[in-house]
Amino acid sequence: MILYVNGDSHSAGAEAVNKHCFANDDYKYLHLGRKPHPDNLAVSYSQILANKFNAELICDAESGSSNTRILRTTYQYLENNTPDLLVIGWATWEREEVTIGNKTFQFSAGWISDGQPDVVKERYKEWVADRHDVQVYSDQAQKNIWQLHQYLIDRKIQHVFFNTFSGLTPEEKLDWGKDYFQPYDHTQSFYKLLISWNFTPVREGSYHFGPDAHAKWADMLYNHLTNST
Repeated sequence: MILYVNGDSHSAGAEAVNKHCFANDDYKYLHLGRKPHPDNLAVSYSQILANKFNAELICDAESGSSNTRILRTTYQYLENNTPDLLVIGWATWEREEVTIGNKTFQFSAGWISDGQPDVVKERYKEWVADRHDVQVYSDQAQKNIWQLHQYLIDRKIQHVFFNTFSGLTPEEKLDWGKDYFQPYDHTQSFYKLLISWNFTPVREGSYHFGPDAHAKWADMLYNHLTNST
């Protein structure tokens, strides 16, 4: 059985057992680039859920990821693969993937362009200035996710989506069935629910959780998936 997971830092297990978000933050794993640090991934909800299903985990999650990157890499994986189960934790709508030259950058409202080439700094300024119509971007986010949802249905790939921090806020709400956990309820996101269950981030100023919180989320997803079939 193959479990495919994509998402942002929460699905990557960032900081769960050490301070690292990306593998290449640790000199021992420079060759892994921006993939999740292996120590953190091992205790992430992604790996715990895979263990529950006795599945092999394929994890494309990346810290700081935009939904654009999540969609791109998911479709790329699905071109030549058919997992038994697919799980995605969606990032917030305002993040975006921008290609400059032959590199991609994950832009967000809190991203710091200092230290980047001038062309990246200028593109970031333009990107920030263009983030003016919240409704347009929220509606587009839902449209893009809905298209993937329909594609997975057509491929008969079991899947479940959830939000990592905040819910969708489109003008029109859609019927996702059991395939999207509480898409429109901000209080039911990964971060907000874990806080309500009295879990605390790994350090002050962090939004990331430790292994116990990841185990709880894996339990929630497992129950949701097994009760929905």
